[in-house]
Amino acid sequence: MKTIALDCDGVLLDYNTAYSKAWFNVFGERLVLNNPAAYWPMERWNARRLVDDELEHFRSAFDHAFWSTIPAVPGALEACERLADQGFNLVCVTALPDRFADARAQNLRDLGFPISRVITTGSEIIGGSPKAQAIADLGPVAFVDDYAPYLVGVAPPVHLALILRDPVRSPNVGELLDIPDSSHADLLAFAKWWLSREEPWTGQNGNPPRNTNL
Repeated sequence: MKTIALDCDGVLLDYNTAYSKAWFNVFGERLVLNNPAAYWPMERWNARRLVDDELEHFRSAFDHAFWSTIPAVPGALEACERLADQGFNLVCVTALPDRFADARAQNLRDLGFPISRVITTGSEIIGGSPKAQAIADLGPVAFVDDYAPYLVGVAPPVHLALILRDPVRSPNVGELLDIPDSSHADLLAFAKWWLSREEPWTGQNGNPPRNTNL
């Protein structure tokens, strides 16, 4: 069975919406949408900059309950169902502390995602993606992420797909856009395109022409 590796936040789950809910739970304030096209949550919402004790207090809200109750990105569940129905094994590879792996897996199960496994990695970029080794060990035919720096150093022949969501102050700019083999508006767009190809599992060097499916 061929495997597709999927990032979680911004690809499967809507971290930005969960961020606003966490803010309300901690401070009792409902954030107002500031820029729906902003990549980072603090710029998407009218969130003030936190420092010192207030920042630590907010960070404490990112606990097991938070990581197990994030809503799905619209269309992501359908995308996974389409891929699974065609025989692909779907694995979540997420830059998240290992202590929250079970919460993330529970979150995906509760939402009905056909994800067989959750792999956690570090988040710090030192000379390449912190996910590169996990992807190498997994050996998927494709890896989908919404953060181009996490594609750096992922070795062929994995097909690298970038989700180009929310362009305002996005980190997905410049030479980083030369890394992915294909780019898509969201995971559902990727799934439809992937399944429409004659040989969708080829990737990187020697694969079909690059595609931008936006």
